[in-house]
Amino acid sequence: MKTLPRSIAFAAVTASLVVADAAHSAGTQAQDWPNRPMTMVAPFAAGGSTDAIARIVADGLSSQLHQPVIVENIAGAGGMTGTRRRRCPMGTNSS
Repeated sequence: MKTLPRSIAFAAVTASLVVADAAHSAGTQAQDWPNRPMTMVAPFAAGGSTDAIARIVADGLSSQLHQPVIVENIAGAGGMTGTRRRRCPMGTNSS
């Protein structure tokens, strides 16, 4: 049985969590959420499979939310640098 490479599996899990968080937040926020561009953090270097999947997910979120979703690649420490990055307030950064 073939398995997915670790970076693709990580990107898929991260993307599903982002979508679930956006859906949950959209239900509890006012109808005009988000009212400014969002930033999605891809915790690996640009040009890899994680970057490609993040950009596909960002494109889908942009069309659903009617706001730009910017993919920011933060590489380092095996993905931990980008994974631990989070900005407040909620809704301006997806990770």
